[in-house]
Amino acid sequence: MPTQAEYARHMSDELPITPSLDPDSNKLPRWVWKAIIVFWLGFLGTILIRYAYDRLFSFLILLLVSLFLSLAIEPGTTRLAKRGWRRGHATIVILLGLLVGVIIFVAAIGTLVGTQVADLAQNSERYVSRTVNFLNDTLSTNINPQKVNDSIQDPNGPVQKFIKGQQDEALQLSVTALGLLLQAFSVMLFTFYLVADGPRLRRSICSRLAPARQKRVLDTWDLAIEKTGGYLYSRAILAVASAFVHWIAFQSLGTAAPIALALWVGLISQFIPVVGTYIAGILPVLITFIDSPLKALAVIIVVILYQQVENFLISPRITARTMEIHPAISFGAAIAGGALLGPVGAILGLPVAAMAVALASSSGQRHDLIENELVQVQEKAKPRMRKRGRRR
Repeated sequence: MPTQAEYARHMSDELPITPSLDPDSNKLPRWVWKAIIVFWLGFLGTILIRYAYDRLFSFLILLLVSLFLSLAIEPGTTRLAKRGWRRGHATIVILLGLLVGVIIFVAAIGTLVGTQVADLAQNSERYVSRTVNFLNDTLSTNINPQKVNDSIQDPNGPVQKFIKGQQDEALQLSVTALGLLLQAFSVMLFTFYLVADGPRLRRSICSRLAPARQKRVLDTWDLAIEKTGGYLYSRAILAVASAFVHWIAFQSLGTAAPIALALWVGLISQFIPVVGTYIAGILPVLITFIDSPLKALAVIIVVILYQQVENFLISPRITARTMEIHPAISFGAAIAGGALLGPVGAILGLPVAAMAVALASSSGQRHDLIENELVQVQEKAKPRMRKRGRRR
């Protein structure tokens, strides 16, 4: 009997090995190498784009703000240009007017805050004693005003250490202010070129497009101007209304500098979405609290009441006529813009959302709605006219 090894050798001798028909069967297909190259090129491109985005983030923010301002002042420049002005001169006049208004506002608020801080530093003991006495009378506490003043004046106390720490950061604050001035100058320069050379820029873009696409680009550009102008128009109306109401309230309460505080509340509450009202109310409350805690409480009540009236009565009507955007969309746009780009994104989120909604509503086909309770909108009742009786 043959062994197993001899049997295996015999079978291998009888079955010859057939050569492979494809000599390149062990090589990788060509598409694998192409896929590897595309993958690595995409990976390296992603890293490069991310690096460039991190480096140019502040520059992109400046361009975005400049674009927003250019869309906002474009109608004014166009009107002056139709009256015979040069676009460059009209743009400079509008930008200088805007700059002067901002400088006056900042100077008024800065003077008010500086005056109150200086008065607080000189008469700190009197204000502390008045506040402590108010707390003792209102909350039935037993706080010694002299001990509180001694702890504030103690060189090793937390209050004096905090004041010294803020004095040490004066240089850093000056550098930050200089950086903001340079950024503001850059924004003004970019805005000037975008508006003054606007027609030339649009001609350069449209000359490379087909007539149908030219019309679409120009319609989109006009829509952006309209929505940005509508946003600023609605914010300006709401700011004027808020400033007027708060001026009457502050004047009645006898607060310091009621006009400056009213302008502060009106502008900050309208141009900083979502939390602007509460940020704007901090300054008048603190300044009024130095004079009288009861007046500060009255200021808080006024700010909260007006905010509710504005949210439910004033703002929906003005926004619906100027922006035509749902309040939920505007609220979500402010939050999303703030999450992406910070405070600048929160401010620019509303006009961007309005443009997106307008573009979405103007494109696509429209169909008749079917009868269903879920799509029925309750119409407002028309006011009844009272019949006047005839006079005998």
